[in-house]
Amino acid sequence: MIVIPGTASTMLAKALAETLDATLAEVEAKKFPDGENYIRLHTEVKGERVVIVQTTHPDDRIIELFLLQDCAREMGAGEITTIIPYYGYGRQDKLFNPGEVISAKTIAKRIEMESDRVITVDIHAKGVLGWFSVPVEDVSGIPPLARRLREEGVDMILSPDKGAVGRARTAAEIIGCPWDFMEKTRIDGHTVTMKAKNLDVKGATVAIVDDIIATGGTMRTAADHLKRQGADRVIAACTHGLFASNALPRLEEVFDLIISTDTIENPTTSVTVAGELARIL
Repeated sequence: MIVIPGTASTMLAKALAETLDATLAEVEAKKFPDGENYIRLHTEVKGERVVIVQTTHPDDRIIELFLLQDCAREMGAGEITTIIPYYGYGRQDKLFNPGEVISAKTIAKRIEMESDRVITVDIHAKGVLGWFSVPVEDVSGIPPLARRLREEGVDMILSPDKGAVGRARTAAEIIGCPWDFMEKTRIDGHTVTMKAKNLDVKGATVAIVDDIIATGGTMRTAADHLKRQGADRVIAACTHGLFASNALPRLEEVFDLIISTDTIENPTTSVTVAGELARIL
């Protein structure tokens, strides 16, 4: 097996190759002066089972993925598995207004063109998987996150809202601690309060777990309220640390620790999903 790293996922690709005892391909990737991508694969892949690892964010990484896929196919790869650690456009999965494009579906159609199999990690909307016509599976990044949180002595797991309770429950079961979700109450047009629905957080080390932290507004509000309710230590944990619009510095003001996986490489990455991917491969 040969693991081909995209520039958005070099850390994860290397960890995956080591876990599988597979060859890590040598890829030359650079930009032309006009900003276009250049890709050259220096590792022979003819007849081999190939795994391409590339997060599709930001946009130029999508183009890079397509070039990697086509390059491997042109060089005679026997089978191509495309791993999308973070599925860019995965949250644009519905038609809200006439004339819009369902971007998640568009990306799926392009990715599968040179894929024999596709694997995603904690894709935001599971319905996106239904748009692939090749075999596709989604892997959870919560188990390795939970094991990392257990090392931090977490007393309880919280979901930032009711919609993400499944992740909180899974993490709590692995750690062996209680779980709950934050309940939002609007006091007036400018004031919102949030608190754990059933649990007393006073003196506890609490982790808020979600799939994606983008702007981090809800997470920041939740942490602030937990501190006011007496939580001793508050940790943010997510599979995908997107941290858009300069979110990370603002989150660091209220959280004692921020943890994310290597689906998106960033300063908070301290957990790998390589083991979960290796098992499914």
